[in-house]
Amino acid sequence: MIRIILALCLFVVMSVNLAVAEEITIAAASNLNFAFRDIATEYEKASGNQVRLTFGSSGNFYAQIQNGAPFDLFFSADLEYPQKLEEAGLTVSGSLYQYAIGRIVVWTGHESRIDVTKGIEALREPTVKKVAIANPKHAPYGRAAVAAMEYFKVYDQVKAKLVLGENISQAAQFIESGACDIGIIALSLAVTPAMKSKGVYWEIPTEAHLPLEQAVVILKSSKQQEFAKQFLAFVKGEQGQEIMKRNGFLQSN
Repeated sequence: MIRIILALCLFVVMSVNLAVAEEITIAAASNLNFAFRDIATEYEKASGNQVRLTFGSSGNFYAQIQNGAPFDLFFSADLEYPQKLEEAGLTVSGSLYQYAIGRIVVWTGHESRIDVTKGIEALREPTVKKVAIANPKHAPYGRAAVAAMEYFKVYDQVKAKLVLGENISQAAQFIESGACDIGIIALSLAVTPAMKSKGVYWEIPTEAHLPLEQAVVILKSSKQQEFAKQFLAFVKGEQGQEIMKRNGFLQSN
C-alpha cells in the first residue's frame, strides 16, 4: 500500500513539472551558436523551461518572421532587422533591446602558414586563392567584412577570391575545413576551443566598420511572451552577460 501511495505521489509531482515546464523557440544569428548553447543550458537549469534554438543568417530570419515563422524571440546580428520588425508592428512593444556588440577577425588555419599578424593585408598574399566571408546581402557580419576590406583598401584586389557562406558559421566552416585559405569571421567563433586549436586570428579594429550592434525583439505572435521575457532577462543578467563576454562579445552598455 505504501509503495502504491509513493508511486502516485511521484506521478503527481512529475505531472506538475511537465505542466509547468514551457518551451520557447528562438531564432538566433549564427555567430551566437556557442554562446547561446551555454546560455540556454544554464537558463534551463535555473527555470525548468526548455529552449529550442535555431541558428542562421539574420536576413533570412527577418524574411521568415515577416512570413509568419513561429518564433518567440529573434536575436539578430544587427540592430536594423529588429527595428524594421518593430516598425512593421510585429514585435512586443518595448521589447527591442541591444544585447551585445560583436567583433570580426581575420582567421586562418595553422596549415595555411599565412601570417595573420599582417592583419587584413594577409588577404592579398599570393598564396591566398579563396577568402571566406558571410554573404553581405543578408548577413550583417558579411557586410562588416566588406566594409573592413574597403577601409583597408584591399577589397578590389580580393573580391574575385571571395567565397560567400550562407551565414558566418558556414564561412568559418569553409576555412576550418581547408576549402578556403583564409577569411573574416566572428570573434565569437574564433575563440571557441575547436577553432583556437586549429588556427590563429587577428582582430579587426572596430573603426574599420560600423559597430556590430546586436539586438533582440520578442515577437507579437509569440504565445509564450512571459517566458520569452524571462529568457531575455536571463541574457541581460550577470550570468548571461558573463557567458557573452567569455564568447568574445562586448557588453552593449
